[in-house]
Amino acid sequence: MGDYLRLEVRRTLRDTGFVIGGIVMPVMMYLLFTNLGGGDDGSWKTAAMVGMAAYGAVGSALNTGGGVAEDRTTGWLRQLRVTPMTPREVVLGRALTGGVTVLPAIVAVLAAGGLVNGVRLAVWQWALTALLLWLGSIPFTLLGLGNGYRLTAQTTGVVNMVCNLGLAVLGGLWFPVTLFPHWLRTLSAYTPTNRFAELGVSVADGHAPAAGAILVLTAWLLVFGSYAVLSYRRGAETI
Repeated sequence: MGDYLRLEVRRTLRDTGFVIGGIVMPVMMYLLFTNLGGGDDGSWKTAAMVGMAAYGAVGSALNTGGGVAEDRTTGWLRQLRVTPMTPREVVLGRALTGGVTVLPAIVAVLAAGGLVNGVRLAVWQWALTALLLWLGSIPFTLLGLGNGYRLTAQTTGVVNMVCNLGLAVLGGLWFPVTLFPHWLRTLSAYTPTNRFAELGVSVADGHAPAAGAILVLTAWLLVFGSYAVLSYRRGAETI
């Protein structure tokens, strides 16, 4: 299990597309959005830092599903079936891979906030923000896995991109939800991305995340987890 996890992590981190899309782009977008026009709003730079770190984490988590779809195409999953690993271990290994590969995106954006934009937080706030964003990315890893086990490699890439962009915009990861019309703000509160970012924003503001954020994110965890399990079962029939 450990060898399989290390193999998958190395494969992912060697992927140039993953590095650019999952790490470089969120950092560049964060610095562009917060410095365009010469503004110096510290609270906006902090909130945007958390939002863009969440965006990078979501993209990296969904990318795990793209790897699964490619493995189905190349026959790698058929090879795994003849190893001593159980299906549960294979799925768990992929989920852990997603959990590991979201960390560079989170750390890179937080580092840009502190080192470039001058965001100042207590040590415990930096650590807890990173931890909550890391743990909160699990539902999106499961969504990516569900797409990867159910769809073709090409279709998975398109669907993951649409999910990432759509959830980022609706969840307010790019722009403050205060700019949304009332009906869209109400809808945004029920999206997993909005509540995901709220975990980090709450800590950065110096207080614990609201119970509503945890409940909504847990509900999405169950939804995406069920989707991943059903997709795996369906995909196993075609491998």
